[in-house]
Amino acid sequence: MFVCSCFGITEQQVKQHAEDGACTPRQIASACKAGTDCGGCVRRIQALLGRGSCPRRELADQGRSPLADMTSKPAAVRVTAEAA
Repeated sequence: MFVCSCFGITEQQVKQHAEDGACTPRQIASACKAGTDCGGCVRRIQALLGRGSCPRRELADQGRSPLADMTSKPAAVRVTAEAA
């Protein structure tokens, strides 16, 4: 099911970005642009994120530093081919 019809973003894509660490609609928007055009999907994104679906938020709720766990993981690198 589409969450963002402006950019064709599905529920599954939003959930995957959340699993990858996006905890807020703004972070979802940074990952896939959902919510950056008409804004009609922002509430749906908020509902999908819900309370407790964010690993970093759960760490903060436990009194642990969310950034400490994030720095132990290798950073994702995006490789793009440049036209010659």
